[in-house]
Amino acid sequence: MSVANQKTRRLDGLSVFLPSHNEEGNVERVVKGFLDELPRLADSYEVIVVDDGSRDRTGEIAERLAAEDPHVRVVHHQVNRGYGGAVISGIRAAREPYVLLCDGDGQFDPADVGLLAARVPACDVVVGRRLQRADNLLRRFNGKAWTLLVRLLFDVRISDIDCGFKLMRRELLEGLELRAKGAMISTELMARLVARGARVEEVGVKHLPRLAGEQSGANPRVIMRAFKELFALHGELRHESSRASRDSLPSS
Repeated sequence: MSVANQKTRRLDGLSVFLPSHNEEGNVERVVKGFLDELPRLADSYEVIVVDDGSRDRTGEIAERLAAEDPHVRVVHHQVNRGYGGAVISGIRAAREPYVLLCDGDGQFDPADVGLLAARVPACDVVVGRRLQRADNLLRRFNGKAWTLLVRLLFDVRISDIDCGFKLMRRELLEGLELRAKGAMISTELMARLVARGARVEEVGVKHLPRLAGEQSGANPRVIMRAFKELFALHGELRHESSRASRDSLPSS
């Protein structure tokens, strides 16, 4: 399949949701970028801004965009629930057959949705892999180490587990129990989808420098919570797998 054909694959419907916390300098540009791109990719589409308790004008700007275009919706958190809470709200708000998670910081190119869409319906989940990650050395190192640990624990065979650019078939997300509050949500989401038998593929995408706002750094408390959630998830999925194996045995 040619690159041109890959970029023109249309979906029946696509919900894009943008977890956003204090992104007043990015939200309008990101939303309008998707509104320009989505008509050629999907017969029906929506852009959902998840305003995660922002203290700036993120929610106000998002509401204005929603008033200007019926394809835009806004979900507000009165208090900051963390990245995991924003992702869970975005998944629950999505209405279309396919759902795209895209971080609201403007570091992903809406045009790259076509690269992911080209891999469906052969795949249930298509995740981005940042080809040249526009982050500092420490964040890149931490990301690689975390991804390696996730691969060992869950056999999730992707190389950029925390890439915030994922296209998923909504049917597979229905009834999915997600609990992570912070960045561990990406790991939990992929581990649970793989456990459900999802067909997963990874596609290289651009990663752009942040033009506005500040990158949130992980403090030691956040890191410890992520590891606690990680090993709790590992134990839970092992228990579920063992129980499913016992239930499949013929009764005597």
